[in-house]
Amino acid sequence: MTAVIPQQPDQGTYTFQSKPRAIQGRRKYRQVASEQNEGPTPYGNIMYDRRIVRGNTYAQHTLPASAQPDPIEIQRQQEIRRRAVAKKRAKDQLRPRSPEPVEGRKHIDVQTELYLEELSDRIEEADVDTQTDAFLDRPPSPLFIPAKTGKDVSTQILEGDLFDFDIEVKPILEVLVGKTMEQALLEVMEEEELANLRHQQREFEELRNVELVEMQRLEEQERRHREEKERRIKQQRDVLKKERETAEKIAARAFAQSYLADLVPSVFSTLRDNGYFYDPVERDVEQGFVPWMMDEVVKRIDKSILGRTVLDMILREVVNRRTKDFEHTPLLTSHADTSRSQQTDGTN
Repeated sequence: MTAVIPQQPDQGTYTFQSKPRAIQGRRKYRQVASEQNEGPTPYGNIMYDRRIVRGNTYAQHTLPASAQPDPIEIQRQQEIRRRAVAKKRAKDQLRPRSPEPVEGRKHIDVQTELYLEELSDRIEEADVDTQTDAFLDRPPSPLFIPAKTGKDVSTQILEGDLFDFDIEVKPILEVLVGKTMEQALLEVMEEEELANLRHQQREFEELRNVELVEMQRLEEQERRHREEKERRIKQQRDVLKKERETAEKIAARAFAQSYLADLVPSVFSTLRDNGYFYDPVERDVEQGFVPWMMDEVVKRIDKSILGRTVLDMILREVVNRRTKDFEHTPLLTSHADTSRSQQTDGTN
């Protein structure tokens, strides 16, 4: 409802044109929706307004025909895209990669996802077609200016009807001044408290630094005492260890001398008895000449025994043959012996 206060220049006073009253005869939104086809609607529910875009509007960047892209914005977008590509390339270069395969091997792709799927060189594809309506560039929406409805009414406000500023502003001013003073006092008290806290903090830091220096001095003194004690203990242990090693060496040397006193003669006598110490000539005669001579004697004896055996065999064979001959032809043998004897005598 718009209040209009007309001024009457003749009388110089303000009068009401009409009494304030409620607007009657406003049409409901259903009637407005039904009458949209008849003419332009000054106002109504936006759910039934055809100028409101519904659905996904990410891909519908409709620009008016007269709008032109800003070259500075285009350059800025290209620079941002170039930086993103360079950053991605740098990340790819810094990413740790697998070492080169050894000779005779090669890298292959391995499925590492939680859900296994078949890997193939060729991806299965399928073509699906659909026909949609062509989209036209929507012109820019006109500025929505609701139509003026209702009737103008006015009212008269005389001087002093609303409030007296000097009287009404006094409590507000007192509250503002009181709050300002209270805030100022609080800030002063806070600054004093912060100053006291800083002073206590400085005193505490000084005391802490003194105690820290004293603690470091005591720790250093304790460390030197501990190192000196450890060094003394180590020296004493080294002295005791050297004394023990010296005593063990002396005892070992005495035992070795007592043990080796009769060892050398006994060893030499044992080696001499076992034949490790010998005369080279005697050893050569015993191991070289005497065995060769015995072999030669054995060979000679074997040869003589073999000759005698062969001679005995020949004699035995001859005797056996003669015995057989004399047994078969005794007379002939005697006649032959007689003639042989006669020939022998004639020859003589």
